Parts: sequence; C-alpha cells; structure tokens
Amino acid sequence: MKAIFDNVSYSCSKLVTESYSTSFSLATRMLGSAIRGDIYNIYGFVRFADEIVDTFHEYHKEILFNDFEAELYNALEHRISLNPILNSFQHTYWKYNIPMHLVEAFMKSMRMDLVKKEYRTTAEYKEYIYGSADVVGLMCLCVFVNGDTAKYETLKESAMALGSAFQKVNFLRDLKADYELLERSYFPNTNLLELDERSKKRIVDEIEADFARGFLGIEKLPPDAKFGVYTAFKYYKKLLHKLKKTPPLEIKNTRIRVPNYQKFGLLARSYVNYKLHLV
Repeated sequence: MKAIFDNVSYSCSKLVTESYSTSFSLATRMLGSAIRGDIYNIYGFVRFADEIVDTFHEYHKEILFNDFEAELYNALEHRISLNPILNSFQHTYWKYNIPMHLVEAFMKSMRMDLVKKEYRTTAEYKEYIYGSADVVGLMCLCVFVNGDTAKYETLKESAMALGSAFQKVNFLRDLKADYELLERSYFPNTNLLELDERSKKRIVDEIEADFARGFLGIEKLPPDAKFGVYTAFKYYKKLLHKLKKTPPLEIKNTRIRVPNYQKFGLLARSYVNYKLHLV
C-alpha cells in the first residue's frame, strides 16, 4: 500500500530534522500536531539540497545537485518519488498549494552555492537571501495559514523577515566554516579577515531590524503555529545576543552555540510568555 510508503517517507523527513538540527526540531515539536509533519517535510527537502552544496566535498556536487533537482521536479509533476524525502515534500507541496516560484527560487540560490564565493553587491546578497531563506519561511507560512490567501498576504513580509533573520544569524555564527572550508563570504562590503566591532555592529543591526519585522507576524499567526515559531524566534534571538557579546576575533575562530540546557530554559520561558498571552 502506498500509505505505508508515504508514512515511511514522513518518518524519514522527521529523522532528518531531528538529526541535523536540535533547535529546529525542538521548535517544530511545539507546533500543532496537524501541521508538524508538513514542516518536517519542508525541512527535509531544504536540508538535503543544502547538504549537497555544503558538505559532499569528495563527490561531484554539480552532478548530485542536477540529479536531485531532476528528481524534485519529477516528484512534483508525478506526485510520487522513490526518494522518501522528495516524496514527503511533494505531499506537502500539493496539500498546501505551495507556489512553484518559491521552490525555483530556493533551488536557484542553492545552485549559486556551487560556484559563487562572494557577494559583492547588496542586490546579489538580497537575491541569495530571498532564495535560501525568505522562501523557506513562505513555504512554512503556506502550511501555517492552510490556504487562507488573505492571511498569507498579510503575514508574507513578516515571514520573509524572520527567514532572513534566521539565515543571517547562521551566516554570522558560521563565519569560520563558510570562509575557511567553503571559501564563501555572504555579507557584502565586509572584509571577514578584518572583521571589527563596527562591521559586526552593522550586521547585527540589520538582523535586529529583521527580527523586529518578523515578530509582528508571529503575533498574528494561527494558534497551531504561533508557539512553535515563537520558540524558534527566541532561540535565534538568544544566539544573536551571544554573538553580539562575542569579540569579532572569537567569532572568526569559534562556532558560537546555545547549549542544550539554555535551549530548554528558553522553551520554558517561551511557554510561560505564550500562556500569559505576551505573544
């Protein structure tokens, strides 16, 4: 029965989420049970695409990416794939009518990571951020509003801002790996070899502005989605706070993280705020 295969596919996407990101999987567990699996399905898809361009250094990445992309569009066209991650994603794609242009923009940014090492202009940077982060937020928003196009349009800008904030925090946290291992530099007009407090402050201010716009949308999310998204918001805000206090030299040489005990503390405080209707 195909239902068995589909359930195996959904389990694979959940396993990918839990294996690759304790923070995202923790936030996803705080979503309503009706939408939780679909967020796993989206994460599994974007994670596998990202893994191809970021970690498979001993293989021909472009060939792997081309194969994955071809399988993706076949899955979306035929509504099935023997790749369980893509099979689960196509289910969510059709269930919530996720616009194709969001998928295409995401794949375009991932393909850029195969060849592009530096983003010299703000326009290039914004295009990459839109495809790699903003559209992921919009895919999740399609799930959160469950077909309510008016609510989608109302929350669209906030979802994009939140996606941007999360991605930029990751960029700042991962400066060392991105620059030394992948030879990438995402922030325009910033010499990472000479990162100082002034240039770091410019980046942090940009992220904090994204967070402020993103928070406005969290307040208006449906109940099934609000607590999970708020949990992710609080985690990334905490990570940014740690980065803000960390000297630039240490950011360049160490991967800053939030320990698990602090994550669970954030979860507890987020739950209290949520129950008290502070968000």
